[in-house]
Amino acid sequence: MKKSKLIFCALGLFFPGSGFNCFYLLGLKSFWGWSQLLATFGGIIGWSLLKDAHFHSAPGWVLLTFGFIAIEASWLTTITFGLRPDEKWDAQFNPGIAEHERNQSGWLVVLTVIFSLVFGAGIMMTFLAIAFEQFFISQIYEAKKLSQ
Repeated sequence: MKKSKLIFCALGLFFPGSGFNCFYLLGLKSFWGWSQLLATFGGIIGWSLLKDAHFHSAPGWVLLTFGFIAIEASWLTTITFGLRPDEKWDAQFNPGIAEHERNQSGWLVVLTVIFSLVFGAGIMMTFLAIAFEQFFISQIYEAKKLSQ
């Protein structure tokens, strides 16, 4: 079965952290697909822990970080594989494919790469800003406790 670069990139862009793009390429035996899926579920659990603890839960932050990494990894693989030349893509994922059936990336693949970069950078900056803000708030809180 022919593996389309556009479908892989679209799955990575629109379903980040689900592992669907890895499952598309390798099937249910994909280690990275399952890792992304489990890390995303851990991130959801971490978010609920943080929300309940008013952002003062170390396990919540750890789990949320795993979920964040899974989502970012999905967008990064979209960028990496989307920019791969079609010949290398077909050699790895479509060996022995007929000449007329080879992948020919067009503007849609380029757009998935661009949007993966935009979303990935935006989410990363937001996550880091919130994480540093909460870190410094916790430091102020601890300093107030020490001074009393």
